[in-house]
Amino acid sequence: MTLLEETVGTRRYAVLAICCASLLVSVMDISIVNMALPAIRDDLGASTAGLQWTVDAYTLVLASFLLLAGSTADRFGRKRMFRLGLIVFGLGSLLCSLAPGIEALVAARAVQAAGGTMLNPVAMAIVVTVFPDRAERARAIGIFGATAGLSLVLGPILGGALVDGLGWRSIFWVNLPIVALAVLFTSLYVPESRAARGRRFDPVGQFLVALLLGSVVSAIIEKNAWRPPLIVTAAVAAVLLIAYERRRAEPLLELRLFRSIPFSSAVVIAMFAYTGFGAFLFVTTLYLQSIRDLSALDAGLCLLPVGLLITVLSPLTGRVVGARGPRLPLVVAGTALTLGAFASLGIGPATPLPVVLGIFLLFGVFLGTINPPIANAAVSGMPGSMAGLAGSLASVGRQTGTSLGVAVAGSIIGTATTDPQRFVRAEHVVWWPTVAVGLVVLALALFSTSRRAHRTVQVARSA
Repeated sequence: MTLLEETVGTRRYAVLAICCASLLVSVMDISIVNMALPAIRDDLGASTAGLQWTVDAYTLVLASFLLLAGSTADRFGRKRMFRLGLIVFGLGSLLCSLAPGIEALVAARAVQAAGGTMLNPVAMAIVVTVFPDRAERARAIGIFGATAGLSLVLGPILGGALVDGLGWRSIFWVNLPIVALAVLFTSLYVPESRAARGRRFDPVGQFLVALLLGSVVSAIIEKNAWRPPLIVTAAVAAVLLIAYERRRAEPLLELRLFRSIPFSSAVVIAMFAYTGFGAFLFVTTLYLQSIRDLSALDAGLCLLPVGLLITVLSPLTGRVVGARGPRLPLVVAGTALTLGAFASLGIGPATPLPVVLGIFLLFGVFLGTINPPIANAAVSGMPGSMAGLAGSLASVGRQTGTSLGVAVAGSIIGTATTDPQRFVRAEHVVWWPTVAVGLVVLALALFSTSRRAHRTVQVARSA
């Protein structure tokens, strides 16, 4: 019996539901943890740097090992790696809920992320495999992508309700039954699949990628004597990574893809855009709870309009990208981020809440229009054998950007999380570089969709 015959009818959609559940918990963990940061700070006596690492330990591990997880699943079996990822993610969630201090929590978050690296890219590969029909596959991928928007809607609200009702540890308990059911149904319904020819391991490249990203984020977060050596380490790692990967037949980081201006711009746009997102989520959570004295649930409800805009705009943006290309959505996203960050300069401790929520809507427009054009630009014109790798590199850009946004914002905020006037002054310092980030996204939107940029796609394909 063929794979297609095994996964007909409702079974295919059972597989899709399992993959969507994995995406829901792994993506939701980014926003849900942000809602618990003030409670974690108060309970564990965590510093701002500790809160930064609580978020960045997760996103940094995801960024560092996404490519490895995808290639490993192609070689050893996607079902096997997906199930292992669920188990490790569940174990990490349990360890987070039991953490006695901030250091243990950060370590447990890294374990969670190690499982998360085996979920999203592998889940997408499974969905593509079990939906061979092009029209059905498009619908399935649309549902899969909309789940990410749903997770950003549910994350702040669910996180706020759990923190207020049961304490911050409960945000990790909620993952356990979902993971347990996903493991069971994966064993029952998900077919095993592998790539016809898996890519070779690249341990040196993997080590250098992790060293580079870890050194950059650590240098931003840690304000001590370690900073200069970390900056030097990052520079050396970057030089060695490029030199080494250029000589490998099957590198972890496929440098020839970067000859395509649309592709390389998509990765850079993803990194800059999600730097803005990471800064927004980190600062906004602390502002609403620590400065406005809102409960965690009320703070989550304040972010509900952002999530709803993402859910509504993402599929509409996908249709616009399909019909007219990525330029218009990218321009809208860059403009909305720039205006949102600029308008945030006027937010203070006593700013009327409706005004604050109106400014948040600009960030919702930005987040609702940024992902479909990034995904399209990353894979457009790429050969089928490279499409998965190109999409994974765009995901690495997103996770790296989120890590950098949290690191930069937290370093600027520092110890001002309980003093309203100091916090607002520090917050305004965060928004100026975010304005610059929005302008970079806007400039790259115009540059990457030019005729000259499109001509470079063919160069990358033939390299």
